[in-house]
Amino acid sequence: MPRPTAGSLSALLRRCAALGALSPGMQLHARALVGGCLPDATLDTDLVLLYCRCGALHRARQVFDGMPSPSMHAYNILLAASPPGAALELLARLLAAGHRLDRYAVPAALRACAELRDAVFGTALHGFAVRLGLFPNVVVSGALLDMYAKAGLLDDAVRVFDEMPKRDAVVWNCMVTGYARAGRAAEAMDLFRRGQFEAVNMANDLRAMPNMLNVCAKEGELMKGREIHGRMVRCLAFDSDIAVGNALVDMYAKCGHADAARAVFAGMKDKNVVSWSTLISCYGVHGMGEEALRIYEEMVSRGVKPNCITFTSILSSCSHSGLVSDGQRIFEAMNKVHGVEPTADHYACMVDLLGRAGAIEEAVGFIRKMPMEPGASLWGALLSACAMHNNVDVGEIAAYRLFELEEDNVSNYVTLCGIYDAVGRSDCVAGLRSRMRELGMVKTPGCSWVDVKGRAHAFYQGSIPRYLRRQMLWVLDQLLEDMGASESEDEYMSFY
Repeated sequence: MPRPTAGSLSALLRRCAALGALSPGMQLHARALVGGCLPDATLDTDLVLLYCRCGALHRARQVFDGMPSPSMHAYNILLAASPPGAALELLARLLAAGHRLDRYAVPAALRACAELRDAVFGTALHGFAVRLGLFPNVVVSGALLDMYAKAGLLDDAVRVFDEMPKRDAVVWNCMVTGYARAGRAAEAMDLFRRGQFEAVNMANDLRAMPNMLNVCAKEGELMKGREIHGRMVRCLAFDSDIAVGNALVDMYAKCGHADAARAVFAGMKDKNVVSWSTLISCYGVHGMGEEALRIYEEMVSRGVKPNCITFTSILSSCSHSGLVSDGQRIFEAMNKVHGVEPTADHYACMVDLLGRAGAIEEAVGFIRKMPMEPGASLWGALLSACAMHNNVDVGEIAAYRLFELEEDNVSNYVTLCGIYDAVGRSDCVAGLRSRMRELGMVKTPGCSWVDVKGRAHAFYQGSIPRYLRRQMLWVLDQLLEDMGASESEDEYMSFY
């Protein structure tokens, strides 16, 4: 059998790397060692590539550390594959070895900074990129924009975006996603619309869609969510994109349209556990506990394994609809049947379930049997139940635990004041309010808002003058009269 050469082994290793074939690649590595072909700069670099592509990062690092003088190519391969902390350490080693950063090393380092939210080092890399003439490269500038966006420095991200000589669909999506994550819905929507016309291939690119829909859901922007939905329907990839479908279900649910959420869910070709959990949560928040329970049972019957989020959704649904026995049954099945260990959130859901049903003492007994220390969410659920049923004794216990866990949360004091006031203990109300004044606590006033031409107008409790309230009520009455007359006319015309 002829002895393999470094060149032939190198070619075979690259084919293994392209196919992700780890086992044949390891055999080639062994042959290279036995045949005396190592160390060899090209062969070692190809081995690093093989192990990185196959996910065997520890082996790649072993080969790299054994190289007498790693090439820039080897550094770039390992940089791209390494976790953030290791990547930045490798970058320091690269610079110490006298190598110059190139258009492959800078984006890899910037991705590490983005993951670590390290804007200081990322800004230094920005300076390197400008001085080395790398900024015009769309991959480098796109990585810079992503780093600033993930670090929350949107103004810097916008400056990079505006200065870029070329922008691809990835860059546009990154900027839209940055606005969306920051909750700046109007700017995200405007940029999204611009991108549909200015960016090549962005009209069919769905990567920014879930984040846009999440913003619409959070802000209650139903019309904007429907606009995005309409755009995606024209996208051929829409039907098979699970993340987009899940975001649509969530958006319609949070905007109050359970039927639309169900219709999107029914039209999805592929569904995962997130899809089912989102629909269960949708019915739960709309007080449709029986329907949420039916969806949960259907999910289990189809062999979809529920996870911890699924159980939080279904237990909350049972709580809001008073389905105590069903909630208890599902909680018992979590670990015994599905192998999911209950967390503090699940225990809080059960306390809320029992408390809403008036079983306060049973909820207290449930807390005592917990295998973990009760947290703020659990005591908060118990305090809310006590406020609902005017239970002073248990309410005081829950409230004073919350005073320790959440020192600055004024709502706990307000809730306990409400319990005292409901049972006529005005002396306790006065004492608690005095304590709040000593601590400098002020209750945040209730606020509502309405969106007019893309701008949110907020209205705080007590902030509207009396004469304006009278005018608003008059307009509302006129609208109700007009709507009533319109409905009566429709009923009259339906007879003909």
